[in-house]
Amino acid sequence: MDQPVCAQKGSYAVDLQPGDHYWCACGRSKNQPLCDGSHKGTGFTPLKFTLAAAQRVHLCGCKQTKKAPYCDGTHKTI
Repeated sequence: MDQPVCAQKGSYAVDLQPGDHYWCACGRSKNQPLCDGSHKGTGFTPLKFTLAAAQRVHLCGCKQTKKAPYCDGTHKTI
């Protein structure tokens, strides 16, 4: 499996509606931090997460978080 691409050294603050969303785990999506299908053939799969209400979330941009899809500050150490 390839290594994920660090799309951004920091989180993405995004306002999302309730429902299912897919976080890009490979770092290749042009629609960061959400999946656009660019992972095909890499061995990565997007992470599905569900929100019960509209809210602002901070999603990982470096793809190294231990709390995927949410930022845990790991980008500060890479």
